[in-house]
Amino acid sequence: MQVVAFNGSPRVGGNTEQLIRLVFAELEAEGIETELVQLGGNLVHGCSACQSCKVNQDNRCVVDDDMINACIVKMLAADGIIISSPTYVADLTSETKALIDRGTYVLRANGHPLTRRVGAAVSAVRRAGSIHALDSINHFFSVNGMFIVGSSYWNLGIGREPGEIHGDEEGVQCMRDLGRNMAWLLERLHA
Repeated sequence: MQVVAFNGSPRVGGNTEQLIRLVFAELEAEGIETELVQLGGNLVHGCSACQSCKVNQDNRCVVDDDMINACIVKMLAADGIIISSPTYVADLTSETKALIDRGTYVLRANGHPLTRRVGAAVSAVRRAGSIHALDSINHFFSVNGMFIVGSSYWNLGIGREPGEIHGDEEGVQCMRDLGRNMAWLLERLHA
């Protein structure tokens, strides 16, 4: 089994990535392969609603000069997907939103291939607004027919400077619980 995570933070090694790695540690302990894709900080385009993906039906967006099509390929190959973003103005980074918008359009135009796969949202936050960011990610999983994995509380960690999330004991525990819950669900779906 494989889980791919998309880090929507432009800060490589920052709190968002560190939260993902806490989840990965639990997944890897259960023998699940993990892959981190650095989405944030890359130039990606938003969806133009051209609807070419409905016409072409090739699991691709016609905009082919950024990494979104490669991300869609990784989603299609994975059993589980983590989408993560720091909280920007009580929502997602623009890169994360582009992945969600274009990915949803392409995948739904191609027969809903992520149906019954497993998804988890993760967000790093300095103070507030993270619930909305998590909801935005969970909407992607929901409209794509995926099972959404929760934790022992919200899937977020609090911290501003890189590494500060490790001082959020509850947030760290939530990531560990999220990883264990995701592994449990994946194992049962593939039994």
